[in-house]
Amino acid sequence: MLVDDFLAMSASRFPGKTAVICGDRRVTYGELDETSNRLAQALVAVGVRPGDRVAVLLDNSIETAICIFGALKAGGAFVVVNHTTKPKKLEFILNDCSASALIIGASQFDSHKAAVSRVGSLRCVVVCGGGRSSRSSSHGIIDLDRDLSSFPSLRPGNRSIDADLAALIYTSGSTGLPKGVAVSHLNVVSAATSITEYLESVADDVIINVLPLSFDYGLYQLLMSVKSGGTLVLEKSFAYPFTIVERIEQERVTGFPGVPTVFALLLQMRNLEPQRFDSVRYVTNTGACLPPAHIPRLKVLFRNAKIFSMYGLTECKRVSYLEPAELERRPTSVGKAMPNVQALVVDDAGEPVGPGVVGELVVRGSNVMMGYWNRTDETAKIVRPGRFPGDRVLHTGDLFTMDDDGFLYFVARRDDIIKSRGEKVSPREVENVILELAGIREAVVVGVDDPILGQSVKAFVVPAEGFGITEEDVIKHCASSLENFMVPRAIEFCSDLPRTTTGKPDLTALRGSAGLPGDRWE
Repeated sequence: MLVDDFLAMSASRFPGKTAVICGDRRVTYGELDETSNRLAQALVAVGVRPGDRVAVLLDNSIETAICIFGALKAGGAFVVVNHTTKPKKLEFILNDCSASALIIGASQFDSHKAAVSRVGSLRCVVVCGGGRSSRSSSHGIIDLDRDLSSFPSLRPGNRSIDADLAALIYTSGSTGLPKGVAVSHLNVVSAATSITEYLESVADDVIINVLPLSFDYGLYQLLMSVKSGGTLVLEKSFAYPFTIVERIEQERVTGFPGVPTVFALLLQMRNLEPQRFDSVRYVTNTGACLPPAHIPRLKVLFRNAKIFSMYGLTECKRVSYLEPAELERRPTSVGKAMPNVQALVVDDAGEPVGPGVVGELVVRGSNVMMGYWNRTDETAKIVRPGRFPGDRVLHTGDLFTMDDDGFLYFVARRDDIIKSRGEKVSPREVENVILELAGIREAVVVGVDDPILGQSVKAFVVPAEGFGITEEDVIKHCASSLENFMVPRAIEFCSDLPRTTTGKPDLTALRGSAGLPGDRWE
């Protein structure tokens, strides 16, 4: 089975059923299938070949869903990029994956045009949102709204196999540069099948998604909903909680995926009546630990729902889930491996450790990624040979324990990636941007515990002598180059940084002075 088969099968079963709702717009399965066929035909016509990468720089929208399936039907792989990504970073991603096509919103076309012109692999640019007639580019341009109807509505003949690349999901790397997690059709189908199995997903489900489709947790809400024949209510964000609550009531939502930030904001709302959520049958949490103090209040608020605490990482999508019946008894556990996955806690030699002993979590399963795109050495560090010939095991880099009953407990992770608002932030990337500001000598970025964000980003900055740099200067500069969730919320100026014996900034001391960072999960 291929990922695009999810849509083909649901369109065959439920052609007139609503597949995606976004704002006041609705699209049926038949319409989503036909429009994505036309886009696939357009991509093939301009030279997109099997295995080519199709980048999508759009906000959560019906068009994004169309583009994801259109890229797959053309025989290519989709690369959904956060719509707030700045031109310099977009240019890096497009060149890194040698994208053949870019699908971009009309409102972003002009600001990204120069960066796009420096991507030699592009064969075409697809513009969404109209108002493009006066624009020009060195690449062929397709206007999604105006031109798509001229292409055939039949699915192209290009067919992938399940070993082929389906998507690249870009995530922050330890070097400060994004790296693409390459996943095959088999990886995606395997993960989606296992997750929908334990969630008991059905065609009657109505799932609300406030998470970006560039984030794998948000992306899988679309893929799993289409696989099950359900309806996805696609929202831009959780910036206006009251609007989301109203939407849940109006659409009789049955599935509510979130991250701790979303639930913390929800629990802060006053006079919120549980009956407004009575249609919700399940709630899922990942991205960071669900605070145990929130669990009783969430159970009251979602009184008809099962609450699933889960653990995963982009490199394999999902590892484990905790049965809702165990939530009160084991509030700090992330449960056991999901169907068709094996999870072990091992020592440095790769041997399983006993109950209560801290070790690294390793994962076996067909959901484990193909590797990091164009990063063979980095892939080899975490995807290693298993016990059997041809076996591949993912070393997560996360430290866990397992109890006598086989339940997993997260302890810490070995890297310094910051988790904020459910997104990963590379300290190095933020530091590099800060150091671009004239008058900055050194900068170190750490994560700080935050009851709403999970972690917030804090920067320690050493200004050069004679420069009157202010906190506002640094934040404004970062906001011009970074996504919102990466911009530091606090700046602390120092005359110098604490050092280790080797002369490097002492991160342990800085984190201690800032407040120890909380758990950081994928």
